[in-house]
Amino acid sequence: MASEEKSTAQISQRAELLDGARIADDIKREVAAEIAQLWRKPEQRPCLAAVRVGDDPASEVYVKNKIRACEEIGIRSEHHALPGSTTASELRELIGSLNARNEIDGILVQMPLPGGIDQAAIIETLNPAKDIDGFHPVNVGRLALGRPTFVPCTPAGIIELLTRSKIPIRGANACVVGRSQIVGRPMAQLLIQNDATVTICHSRTQDLKSVTTQADILVVAIGSPGLIRRDYIKSGATVIDVGMNKISDESVARALFGDEAERRLEIIKKRGYTLVGDVHPAEADEVAGRRTPVPGGVGLLTVAMLMRNTVKAAGKRRL
Repeated sequence: MASEEKSTAQISQRAELLDGARIADDIKREVAAEIAQLWRKPEQRPCLAAVRVGDDPASEVYVKNKIRACEEIGIRSEHHALPGSTTASELRELIGSLNARNEIDGILVQMPLPGGIDQAAIIETLNPAKDIDGFHPVNVGRLALGRPTFVPCTPAGIIELLTRSKIPIRGANACVVGRSQIVGRPMAQLLIQNDATVTICHSRTQDLKSVTTQADILVVAIGSPGLIRRDYIKSGATVIDVGMNKISDESVARALFGDEAERRLEIIKKRGYTLVGDVHPAEADEVAGRRTPVPGGVGLLTVAMLMRNTVKAAGKRRL
């Protein structure tokens, strides 16, 4: 998947493609340098504990990618892979033990959890000082108040992408499509804190395109393949596509990818699917000034910011 991400980001389109893979690599290099400077002995380096319950294939891949990123930059890690039969009380017991271990700096509970386990209740069992995803109510509240905290990794990565790409946020009209606790709501908070004027849209928004076409910065995280088409986008806008959807229908791929369709069809033949976001890429390229590709845009930034949060947690606890 990584090779597809990087090659996608290098393809020339009408809209300028924002290279999330390059910026993610920059962030990881910065984090690795910080680790090497502050924790010279390997056994003292920050440690991330990743917890996965069940056999969801996507979750397994996501956790493996995060563990691999830890290895690349010098973060120690533990992977706790629990069977799908694990009960909520057993999971809480494990998290309690990780909370108590001084050598564990960050705890990641991979979502989704199996049915029957209350995800919100599990998140609340985390020590907020080790909640590197930024999902604990304490960290959510601190973010809402504009106080220093752990920020959810995808929104934090998007702010890094905009800032490092020299895209003005202050004074911009921004629209966030999606109101999840993972992306939409914290994204709006960060944009407000960076002095944008922000509108949040969702499935109950009436006349969605009348709102999105006013946005200089349009962030889309709604989980609907190719939903945002040319007539939803202001000319010259920056479009940040957070969606990650699998498609296997060749006719759909031809409609979505335009000049890139043949390469995507080859990927479908080889892998059985290709990835597309919530933005129609071919149509967005006719209107947008800049856009993030899928893959190669936001996804790798999420992992990079998780690494940064882990080091931040270690610094706050141990330095």
